[in-house]
Amino acid sequence: MMYAVVFLICFLASVVGAICGIGGGVIIKPVLDAFGIMSVSTISFLSGCTVLSMTTYSVMKSKLNGKSHVEHKIMLPLAIGAAVGGLIGKRLFSYIKSMSEDPDKVGAVQASCLLLVTLGTLIYTIYKEKIKTYQVENALVCILIGVFLGILSSFLGIGGGPINLVVFFFFYSMTTKRAAETSLYIIFFSQITSLVSNIVTGSVPEFTVGTLLLMGTGGILGGIVGRAFNSKIEERTVDKLFVGLMVLMIFINIFNINKFV
Repeated sequence: MMYAVVFLICFLASVVGAICGIGGGVIIKPVLDAFGIMSVSTISFLSGCTVLSMTTYSVMKSKLNGKSHVEHKIMLPLAIGAAVGGLIGKRLFSYIKSMSEDPDKVGAVQASCLLLVTLGTLIYTIYKEKIKTYQVENALVCILIGVFLGILSSFLGIGGGPINLVVFFFFYSMTTKRAAETSLYIIFFSQITSLVSNIVTGSVPEFTVGTLLLMGTGGILGGIVGRAFNSKIEERTVDKLFVGLMVLMIFINIFNINKFV
């Protein structure tokens, strides 16, 4: 029964993640935390792996079918920054974990950060039509933005989540769908760097191979279904889905903060 629940969570989260460009980890991580069926470290690692499997499929599919709308001029510096940020975020997670013998403290910090990010994203999304946006082209600034996104992605174990879209709306004046596709690329680079860092430093938490395969399969299948939906629905429908998801995540993170504290 537990395996069925885990698979369903990963599948549905990846469907929504592929549609909105948030990776799915922003749902998987807090929902699994709420169920409490694995340790905080294991959930963070497996959530990142699930998001990586989904984004790998989405990125490769876009490249192979030639339908990618990513602006390569800004993509390279963003990707470099995201890779560096992924390493920093993983070190930050390990540092905070080492500061306390209680693993729940890390979960509380993650849930608190995710709550603030989600709340800020919701407020921005509601009022984004009234907010002036920019078109950043400076490579150094793009790298710094990528570092920031990579840190959040790796530290929170969510892949990238809603903050990616806000950054692309504000700094690059992207439409919702273009921001979603660019977000998946950033998540791909930050998560693969984070995974390699875990392996090289020997900081991979304990987990069963069956759980990893189950979650990874759910992520890939969710990515396939999500991409199919994304190509058929309108921008404003994606926006509404995104707002609804943020509201749900706010309540889940409040629950998790109370649980861990």
